[in-house]
Amino acid sequence: MGIFGRILKVRLAGDRLECEHVPLDPEVHRAFVGGVGLGAYLLWRFAPAGVDPLAPEAPLIIALAPLLGTPLTTTAKLAVVCKSPLTGRISDGLSSSSFALAAKRLGVDAIVIVGALDRLSTVHLNEELHRCRLEPAAALSGASPAEVGEAFAGAHVAAIGEAGERRVRFASLANDGRHAGRGGAGAILGAKQVKAITVRGDAIATVADGEAMRERARDLARRSRGAATDKYRRLGTVSNLETFDRLRILPARNFQAVSIGRKRARKLSPEGLGAQGGHVRAGCAGCTIGCDHRFGGTRLEYESLFALGPLCGVEAPELVLAAAAACDRLGLDTISTGGTIAFAMECAARGLVPWSLRFGDDLVPWIERIAAREGIGDRLAEGSRRLAASIGQGSERFACHVKGLELPGYEPRTMQTMALGLAVAARGADHNRSGAYQADLRPGVDRFAADLEETPPRVIETEDHAALLDSLILCKFLRGAIADPWVEGAELLAMAAGIDLSGAELRAAIRRIVGLRHLFNRREGWTIAEDTLPERFLSEPLEDGEVVSRELLQGMVAGYYRARGYGADGALGGAQLERLQLGRWLEMEP
Repeated sequence: MGIFGRILKVRLAGDRLECEHVPLDPEVHRAFVGGVGLGAYLLWRFAPAGVDPLAPEAPLIIALAPLLGTPLTTTAKLAVVCKSPLTGRISDGLSSSSFALAAKRLGVDAIVIVGALDRLSTVHLNEELHRCRLEPAAALSGASPAEVGEAFAGAHVAAIGEAGERRVRFASLANDGRHAGRGGAGAILGAKQVKAITVRGDAIATVADGEAMRERARDLARRSRGAATDKYRRLGTVSNLETFDRLRILPARNFQAVSIGRKRARKLSPEGLGAQGGHVRAGCAGCTIGCDHRFGGTRLEYESLFALGPLCGVEAPELVLAAAAACDRLGLDTISTGGTIAFAMECAARGLVPWSLRFGDDLVPWIERIAAREGIGDRLAEGSRRLAASIGQGSERFACHVKGLELPGYEPRTMQTMALGLAVAARGADHNRSGAYQADLRPGVDRFAADLEETPPRVIETEDHAALLDSLILCKFLRGAIADPWVEGAELLAMAAGIDLSGAELRAAIRRIVGLRHLFNRREGWTIAEDTLPERFLSEPLEDGEVVSRELLQGMVAGYYRARGYGADGALGGAQLERLQLGRWLEMEP
């Protein structure tokens, strides 16, 4: 009910494909819910310890969720989970699409892909295993995800672009025009020589209480159209840029400034962007919010706008839109693309490299070089951490990443709860797995000053809330429309899958998921030294003197782990594992 109790394991070898259904322990969904939680469990189970993320043995996991396929708004989502080739740590990206709905009709709760092929191919998956097959994809080499979709008209397709084929470490995986972008899942498919995946099936996961689910779906749809989501419907997240500029939150020129000025910000507002060829609003599959805003035909959100605009000193709306379109076409994460280019621009400005790359340049030629790994683009395709290591000369101090993942569009020196959230996030610098910026912007919170007592619990609250929504999977834009996410989340699980949990038990499951993600990172070499910020934020004050205190940050990191019940150095001993009820799951054999 709501779940199938099995996964589809796909093994690739040379020119062969083997598919089998592997049963899931009936308690898995009670313990890890679904989505990123289920994906974390499967990654622990199927990824050999210490595996190279681009090796054949490294799994790529497409994890589904109990609410997927129900009439609930915003639930047409999947999670793509892997060991990141960019960070060497866990990566879990979400994507909304009809592909997600079609994948569940395979009659499985997840797809686990291991092995590698000896030539570029398309993997066709079917509910009937004997119909699963490979198809040569040489003719699609270099094609955009959209072009691949057109080649398989009528099918539901997930695909990589040229960047994935070339194993760019921040290549994305696209489906129905939406990207699971961060962390480099596209590079893993490229290493496996998989250009695309199609799914076809007719299985239906019946819900436990259809009448209650239909009533709740109508109610949630009504709430999704209320005041809490009004901004997303009317203007989208791109409207954040002007507000963040005014609040001195907006990172510019590789985090050297926190504002671009009112007139420049106005040019990158929804009105300014719309002047480049119109503004059209759309929505994800099965969504009643409709936050998908396209300007001049290009889908744009705040993070892409920030990363390809102010972060790189680009002020012209037409150049930002062209850069975003290029990332979509080539299959690249926009945040890591912009962050790496911005870092390279500062290196050039300082005379550390002889590259003709300047703040404000047209980014498209550089994006194309990255995707093709052409010339200097081959070095940029490794991401800012590896690029800084190769350049040296002190450049590491202003390479803006955490654990190798480039920072999102929030200035840590003026959002100091977010500073801690970025430092401890399992995926690396991340606003979606640690929504600590929400705490910074609450009334009564001094975002310019964190402290040892109150800041760690605030970060934990936002992390747990994000993990809940990402495991169910529900869109984070619904958070303001749900009064008590733990109680309502438990009710939804009961309606969909017959999983009877109290709100407190659901919270415990989410903390188990957070713990497992942390344990995976520890197994792969994480130490507490990684939970920090780039030197820039610790030793370079902004104009008004804001800086993140190194000592305070270290104390808050230790306090975060104590508040989670781990050791101050992030260690989890037997007592912690027993409290999280993780022991039995760690011993599972693949």
